[in-house]
Amino acid sequence: MRVLVTGSAGHLGEALVLTLQNLGHEVFGVDVLESAFTTNAGSIVDRDFVRDCMRGVRTVFHPATLHKPHVVTHSPQEFVDTNVTGTLNLLQEAVAAGVESFIFTSTTSVFGDAMVPPPGAPAVWVTEDVAPVPKNIYGVTKAAAEDLCRLFHRKHGFPCIVLRTSRFFPEEDDSREMREAYTDDNLKTNEYLFRRVDLEDAVSAHIAAAQRARAIGFGRYIISATTPFLPEDLADLCRDAPRVVARRAPGYEAEYERRGWRMLPGIDRVYVNERARNELGWRPRYDFRSVLERLGRGDDLRSPLAQRVGSKGYHAESFAEGPYPVESGRFR
Repeated sequence: MRVLVTGSAGHLGEALVLTLQNLGHEVFGVDVLESAFTTNAGSIVDRDFVRDCMRGVRTVFHPATLHKPHVVTHSPQEFVDTNVTGTLNLLQEAVAAGVESFIFTSTTSVFGDAMVPPPGAPAVWVTEDVAPVPKNIYGVTKAAAEDLCRLFHRKHGFPCIVLRTSRFFPEEDDSREMREAYTDDNLKTNEYLFRRVDLEDAVSAHIAAAQRARAIGFGRYIISATTPFLPEDLADLCRDAPRVVARRAPGYEAEYERRGWRMLPGIDRVYVNERARNELGWRPRYDFRSVLERLGRGDDLRSPLAQRVGSKGYHAESFAEGPYPVESGRFR
């Protein structure tokens, strides 16, 4: 089967191309950048280019996007062009070409301020039922693209699945405060409790979504590592995360002590992947406990696929304040 993967030079795009090829699919990768995984270089903003790429395609995987790291360096119009117009072009040409399913990679960033509890309130239990409140142009355009997918399902009966993925990037955290307080592996391991997913699991979610798309029609799903927390933990989680983690993942302290690591003092949100597991049949392999087991064996905390893909970066230039600029900029 011929499949189209947008953003084939990026983290998720490359991982999808590799995995789909290993599964025996004919993969057509597109990106604005040339790469070993890009069949045809060009922009999804160019509808003629999109039309040419869609011939013979049965499934579209659409992770190509301008990301949060681009908010400072790219204009709002560029975000609209890529994230909204580009998605619209793909949907229009996919319907015209008779594509059977469309898997759109969205982000938990669409929830925005809805994930931030008021002072003294419990942590937020983030399910698909939480109403998004995007706080930047990235979140706004991804939410708009999600709605385009829903519109095309309603208007054309086109099977579209939206996957709101949590963090899977290997780059350092954008917060200087967090980089100074925690080693990178320490911080990423902490995040598996509530807001990180391994790249291999993100890929398997996309493949599961493609297999179920025609039966489901349209759906939105959170793609994040399975949390050990329960709703009754939320009040304590904001105030004393180490105590809650010790209750739900007993024994973690020994590995942390051996490495000189620290748990976050408080956690303000928890992404819940239950709907994706139940409705897509998705079976994520990497969570806080499994990562601790890998570290205890001396393995890398990342899956073999994540290690192979490595770090891509988001900009050609480097920035003194971190992996990408967040403090100031023309378009914030």
